[in-house]
Amino acid sequence: MRIALFQPDIAGNVGTILRMAACFGLPVDIIEPCGFPFSDRRLKRAGMDYAAAAEVARHADWNAFLDSSPGRLVLLTVSGGTALPDAAFTPDDVILAGSETSGVTREVHDAAAMQIRIPMREGFRSLNVAIALGIALGEAMRQTGEWPE
Repeated sequence: MRIALFQPDIAGNVGTILRMAACFGLPVDIIEPCGFPFSDRRLKRAGMDYAAAAEVARHADWNAFLDSSPGRLVLLTVSGGTALPDAAFTPDDVILAGSETSGVTREVHDAAAMQIRIPMREGFRSLNVAIALGIALGEAMRQTGEWPE
């Protein structure tokens, strides 16, 4: 299982996600361009020393990512047709989150084998991307037995 971030905008979120990835032993794909310099101090502060332990692959663009993507794309999106509790995950899934400000392009949305949404109360639109990934990854790892020992 992997995490992929499509053109992330907020360094602190990426740092938090890298920290989570390091703790769970999951590789992270970052699809550029990013909305911040990758050496941004906010990324380092949010990831603390854990981020250095994360396995990170940076891709120049969407096509470069697709050329190297090893698994099924599962997109986290507020417009997903599958609610998270109904999603069936596999160990080779790549859980993809879009840019905090603009989401993903139609091309990216259409490339995903499954588009999932996290159900929430009426009147609320979305969660922070790092929190959403944490929730989705927890369920995916539970289903596939991928929790670290």
